[in-house]
Amino acid sequence: MTIKKEEKKTEQAETKERGKKKPDLKTLKKENEKLEAENAKKTDKFLRLLAEFENFKKRVAKQTSDLRKYANESILNDLLTVADNLDRALFAAKTEKTDKKNLLEGVKMTLSELVKIFEKYEVTPIRSEGKAFDPNFHQAMTKQESEEHPNNTVINEFQKGYMICDRLLRPAMVVVSEKKKKDEEKI
Repeated sequence: MTIKKEEKKTEQAETKERGKKKPDLKTLKKENEKLEAENAKKTDKFLRLLAEFENFKKRVAKQTSDLRKYANESILNDLLTVADNLDRALFAAKTEKTDKKNLLEGVKMTLSELVKIFEKYEVTPIRSEGKAFDPNFHQAMTKQESEEHPNNTVINEFQKGYMICDRLLRPAMVVVSEKKKKDEEKI
């Protein structure tokens, strides 16, 4: 009941307020012009913010595109020296006077340079031989019977696997051991 009484009192107070203030046409026009000017300012501000946001989106899209396009620039620049050294090795191999020992030494040095680049970019080889086969790091290419190795042990590596930081870059392609089947089991 008290809520209804409060509502009636509020209605009566509002009616009295309306009765006291009877705005004239000039006041209403001025108030309307003031509100329209405020609205125009806010609309202009909104449109400017919208244009700024659109420009920001375009800038970010271009930066993202450039980042994708040139992300590997640093590592590729480092690999150019390795490519140059391999070119020199091939040129040297074509000449008749080439000493195989010097050529081999040059290729070893080039490989060493490549390993340093890998280390710089946190690319590390996966050590596989003698380890238990792990499908998360190894790709079994074939199985080979062996009495010397426990079952499911990597006994040979066709291709090295590599990690980049803590993520697999490429699995190692390996040969996995399996126990020799006894003659009795074959029958």
